[in-house]
Amino acid sequence: MLNLLDLTFSELESFFVEDVKEPRFRAAQVWQWLWQKDARDFAAMTNLSKILRDKLAARAAVAWPEVADVRASRDGTIKFLLRLGDGKLIESVLIPNDKLARYTQCLSTQVGCAMACTFCNTGLMGFERNLTQGEILGQILVGRAHLAASGLAPLTNLVFMGMGEPLLNLDWLLKSLATLNSDTGLNISWRRTTVSSVGLPKGLDVLGASGLALPAISLHAPTQELRARIMPKAAQVPLDELLAALDRYPMKPRERITFEYLLLRGINDSPAHARQLHKLLCNRRCKVNLIAYNATEDSPYQAPDPDAVLAFEKILWDKGMTATIRRSMGTDIKAACGQLKAGSVRG
Repeated sequence: MLNLLDLTFSELESFFVEDVKEPRFRAAQVWQWLWQKDARDFAAMTNLSKILRDKLAARAAVAWPEVADVRASRDGTIKFLLRLGDGKLIESVLIPNDKLARYTQCLSTQVGCAMACTFCNTGLMGFERNLTQGEILGQILVGRAHLAASGLAPLTNLVFMGMGEPLLNLDWLLKSLATLNSDTGLNISWRRTTVSSVGLPKGLDVLGASGLALPAISLHAPTQELRARIMPKAAQVPLDELLAALDRYPMKPRERITFEYLLLRGINDSPAHARQLHKLLCNRRCKVNLIAYNATEDSPYQAPDPDAVLAFEKILWDKGMTATIRRSMGTDIKAACGQLKAGSVRG
């Protein structure tokens, strides 16, 4: 059955006019119920007649992802295991900011991931399928409802940094971003929305032209050779082609590209690597987000020495580059960067 959460606003208008045989303005009423009033079924839509609600229920549904499990970290991070309509499982994470004053949600775009980066738990799952708009934005509906019911701070920021490579699900990603940006939809600004990608030039060109989000690039190596070693599929795009795509990405004067750099002990965390990274990026409008590797089971990698992380950051700062160290959140519930891997529901 059709999930109305999968429709853009124009598609919802067409559904009402062509299928339900109702006036176009009904779409605006239902759209508000879906995205601003968190209605989970048509019975809640009290400004619609009973006849219309029954007509909608016979043709469509409002299907949120089912919460199969929720785990809370000591640091306030909340991880959801969500079951989709076909039984597939994904994970989504709420990350507290500013001493629990607000939350950022990490969203998945695929079941599994085809990129198979050697340090990432999600890559071990392989790729199963893309998520639809309703499944992507449904994570936000679930997260927002949980925060409200728990009396916690609001959701203000989004990062497409969960399971999957967003640019390999480009059509549904762009639809989702448009609904996010709509002031009658979820109304979350593009300035508060980041799309994390290994860097696929064609997808970056389309995302840039849309103006719907800012990119963060999972770089993780300062040379083509090292990137091919730890990210073999991503490295099929040569670094010079990736950087050329980013150089043409449309940005406003104060905007910068974020490069994510995961530090792996003895692999890419030396002072020499820091200097190589500076040489690669120094002439670009960018900032570097350093991430200490979070250990996962059966991984060939180890977390970097904390002093090595600080030394790496200092080298970049000393050379005039903006660099920050991302605090690992939710490691005790396997909710940190690279740890997401939808598994079984705990007993």
